Amino acid sequence: MFLGIDLGTSEVKLLLMAEDGSIVGSAGEALSVSRPQPLWSEQLPTDWWAATEKAAARLRAEHAAAWGAIRGIGLSGQMHGAVTLDGDLQPIRPAILWNDGRCAAECDELLKLVPDLHARTGNLAMPGFTAPKLLWMKHHEPALFARVAKVILPKDYLRLKLTGELANDMSDAAGTLWLDPAKRDWDDTLLAATGLSRAHMPRLVEGSDVSGTLLPAVAAAWGLPTSVVVAGGAGDNAASAVGIGAVEPGQGFISLGTSGVMFLVTDAFRPNPGRAVHAFCHTLPQRWHQMTVMLTAASALAWVTKLLKAENETALLAPLEAGEKVSAQSPIFLPYLSGERTPHNDVHARGMLFGLDASHGQTEVAHSVLEGVAFGMAQGLAALRDAGATVSRLGLVGGGARSAYWAQMHADVLGVEIETFTGGAQGGALGAARLGALATGAKVADVCKAPPTARIFAPDASKSAFYAPRLQRFDALYPRVKDLALTL
Repeated sequence: MFLGIDLGTSEVKLLLMAEDGSIVGSAGEALSVSRPQPLWSEQLPTDWWAATEKAAARLRAEHAAAWGAIRGIGLSGQMHGAVTLDGDLQPIRPAILWNDGRCAAECDELLKLVPDLHARTGNLAMPGFTAPKLLWMKHHEPALFARVAKVILPKDYLRLKLTGELANDMSDAAGTLWLDPAKRDWDDTLLAATGLSRAHMPRLVEGSDVSGTLLPAVAAAWGLPTSVVVAGGAGDNAASAVGIGAVEPGQGFISLGTSGVMFLVTDAFRPNPGRAVHAFCHTLPQRWHQMTVMLTAASALAWVTKLLKAENETALLAPLEAGEKVSAQSPIFLPYLSGERTPHNDVHARGMLFGLDASHGQTEVAHSVLEGVAFGMAQGLAALRDAGATVSRLGLVGGGARSAYWAQMHADVLGVEIETFTGGAQGGALGAARLGALATGAKVADVCKAPPTARIFAPDASKSAFYAPRLQRFDALYPRVKDLALTL
């Protein structure tokens, strides 16, 4: 039996997986985000651990026999968050999260300090990444910065509480701007630019390696032996890839969660920072991946559902799912409700419904929001193809995968087949459990299989023809309005 722990932004989820890969049960605990100032996004690491213990207690009570047979634990987590620890390994301040935008100026400063940063990391300096957050602390919270003994990432705080070990896997470390992804090692020049050194960093492990075993106190409290191993784990998207079997070059998926991700496995480090493509290590050895990121995806659907006072998302989309047509003159939606990464790297980007008139109603606005996210994904796919990617089919996971209409829209807009999965919604938690199994000696080919296909959506030529000119308008809109967000 194997346990996967997925530390998300809104929830900690635990999943029990049997030896044959079947899911025995799961439990989750909600998390809240603090936004004390504009652009800020923070959470208390101690809240993560408290939520994990609650979910573990409930899962143990519901599946006592299976729980007692756990041999390995894997970790998945939200990436980029800055967890700063003092000499006693206690959190110094709330963690600064992936969707925090306070340190745009520090990104510019990093590039001045390390002019070849893009070549070293294969990535642009973005406010969401970890390194500029520490530079922000150095400038704005010097007393707290002086106390920093270690910097770790969110899921690695759970590792510390479970095992007492300070470690990080390659996929998560690649999102810090301190790692050389090609060498899979820390970069001393980049660390020095933020006032840090290797002494501040956890040791690096592959995601399928053993990073430690349970502390006696945790083992006793959780009713498990101290021999239970904890795998290196993965950042959330790499863990989701493992969960749907995307572990070989050429395989990939789209995730429509709070944010939107397009993920492709590669056999080598293939960066394209000029188009704001992320090039990271995969969580398994000898593998890398390219990734585009939208900061607003399924959260845009949640936003418009609330805005239009619909009963729920299903009710809002029911006319579209039933085949109601929309006009070619319906509004164009820019889905930049929280800024944007790929391809713009603009924390100040803002959303827009362009072209509204009195004829437009709830259904057309809902369609435009779905379409805007799909168009953002199309820009991401273009950036990946610029970096040499060849794509004919992509998996679809996350909350947005529940809508057949949205899945078909992505096939039509992107011009590739979209595959949904039975059980694919388990995502990072299942991938984490699989990494826990690999850490006990299981083989990748036996463990990292794709879930059963639920449905394949092929591009519809007539619908693709409908979207093509609208995508051109979408592409042209942001460059014409981007400066307004700073002047209004």
